[in-house]
Amino acid sequence: MTLKLFSGSLGAYRRVLLWSFGAITLLGTLGKFYPGPGRSWLNNSFGGVPYVILFMALVALIWPRLAPGWVALGVLGTTCLLEVLQLWQPDWLQAVRATLPGRLVLGSTFSPSDFGYYLIGAGLGWLGLRWLQARYRVR
Repeated sequence: MTLKLFSGSLGAYRRVLLWSFGAITLLGTLGKFYPGPGRSWLNNSFGGVPYVILFMALVALIWPRLAPGWVALGVLGTTCLLEVLQLWQPDWLQAVRATLPGRLVLGSTFSPSDFGYYLIGAGLGWLGLRWLQARYRVR
């Protein structure tokens, strides 16, 4: 028995998004622990690109008919807000950020250069979602 959420062309689109979400999660997590050359850049700055794409895939999985532009703008705005919130450091939030999930989702250190990586991620995610929606005729 197939779940209705994953049947038809909309279901095929969701399956691809679910697979993409898993693959990006795995690659992004592995990138966080990469020990080789360029480690600092890959672990920190570049991580903003897959971070935004990951959350765009999640939003599109939940709301598959949402236009890719709105997904990109919403996720970009949220990630930029989370970056600015890193300047706010109450004890309880620092305790959350000290955990691995807290550090991965909320970040730990404000870096203005991250905004550029978020923009790149939103652009690539927008292109990917546009292509997938056209490929699976999602309207």
